[in-house]
Amino acid sequence: MHAHLRAARGLTAALAIALPALLAACTTDRPRPAPPSAAADPVPAGVDAARDELAALAAAALDRHLTARYTLVTPDSPDRTVLVTSANDGTWRVDVPAWGLGGTVDVSLATTPDGLFQCALPSPGRPDPASCVRIGDADDTVPRRLDPRVQHPFTDWLEVLTDRRAPLAVSPATAPAGVSGDCYSVESTSASLNAPLDVGIYCYLPDGTPTYVRAALGTLTLAGTPGPGPATTPLAGPTVEGEPITGTAPSPGDSPSAGT
Repeated sequence: MHAHLRAARGLTAALAIALPALLAACTTDRPRPAPPSAAADPVPAGVDAARDELAALAAAALDRHLTARYTLVTPDSPDRTVLVTSANDGTWRVDVPAWGLGGTVDVSLATTPDGLFQCALPSPGRPDPASCVRIGDADDTVPRRLDPRVQHPFTDWLEVLTDRRAPLAVSPATAPAGVSGDCYSVESTSASLNAPLDVGIYCYLPDGTPTYVRAALGTLTLAGTPGPGPATTPLAGPTVEGEPITGTAPSPGDSPSAGT
């Protein structure tokens, strides 16, 4: 009987020693649950701040009324001087040399309270006096065949840059040599072919003055100190009936004059 008791006590002691080790082994082998995941793909704070900074500068640019000259550099043309006018009443005008009719005619795009106009300016390919053709309402989009694109950084693209819902990714960029202001790299986050603006580099002074743009249209660099904007935008010439000038070179025998 004593032998049986001693055996039972030995078995109990052995189980007491082995059971914790077995439980520890099971606990060690059991897969640990994955830690709770953070929010998916958080936006880096610096990138989000850059988007806010650029939106604020673009909003200031919308309210900036000035007359300024910009040097336009494109791969296929000599450097040109673009004149930008932003009037106090919200109207605007952008003069683009050597754009119309295959680069032989200077043109001007402008809005007034009466609408959107294209004006043909006296130039080597068109010696006639300036005249203007109405091509839409003031808030209409310029038709593609009439669009030199140079006006966009000073007009509708500013509204896109202020819109936080626009599919854009913004990050700080280094200012090119000789360019003042803060610069930002703008990329599209949409696969759509109809991007709301050209991706590229956009630079502004703190008061909203655009100082540099590098995009598909070329580069635009502020040349000199801007002057104050007028009360309203004057057209380059009288309004006439006729067809506006396109960017393509004319066929032989075509007239280069708008309104004829």
